[in-house]
Amino acid sequence: MANIKRLQTLSIICPTLNEASQLPLLIADINLWQDNLDIHVVDGGSKDLSAFIAQLAGAHVTKTNEANRGSQLNIGAKHAKGDWLLFIHADSRLHKQWPQALKKIINNPLAQQSCWYFDLRVNANGIALRLLEIFVALRCRFFKTPYGDQGLLITKELYLHLGGYSNLHIMEDIDFILRSNKYNHPKRIELPIYTSGRKWKESNIISQAIMNAFFRYRWKKGVHSKKLAQAYYKSKRN
Repeated sequence: MANIKRLQTLSIICPTLNEASQLPLLIADINLWQDNLDIHVVDGGSKDLSAFIAQLAGAHVTKTNEANRGSQLNIGAKHAKGDWLLFIHADSRLHKQWPQALKKIINNPLAQQSCWYFDLRVNANGIALRLLEIFVALRCRFFKTPYGDQGLLITKELYLHLGGYSNLHIMEDIDFILRSNKYNHPKRIELPIYTSGRKWKESNIISQAIMNAFFRYRWKKGVHSKKLAQAYYKSKRN
């Protein structure tokens, strides 16, 4: 009998913190996947119904004592059963063609030596946001630095080889992609992912970009990620 090629499996890992209003939308998108799939939601101490909603959707839910996104992502990866891992933020929405696009990648042996990312789209109107999307596309093209809100698709084997996400409260995505770039440049999935426009709603994009650059500078200078995260989220509330 001829050998039958085994299809690759997928796990989705999603860190949460008070995302009850966003999770049902993301779960609806995830449910477009028709094959076996394990979903791991790692909750960093939500005060709302995030964990309950995830459990109702059939996700494996792990609760942690602290909102540390790097640690949450690592916990999810540790428990994931899939050959491939898709890390995604809870306030993201997936394109309706995402299952077809990912199946084409994960069942291609040549794709296993790279990590993959979606094209960023912001779920809000405004010329400034369209310019932001163009800037992100240029940054990814020339500097090979997609961020966490663009999702990350990678084999579990390569993820472990690269050392996984560091236990950082913030900048965990930049830290990982910089290490990944030393191995192989990330590749586009050539499909959009839609991120919530809420963090841009009350912000000026230019001032936000300057602030983000300042926080990246402080991180590279060795400021502890927990201190940076506290300052970052305090600035978002002000």
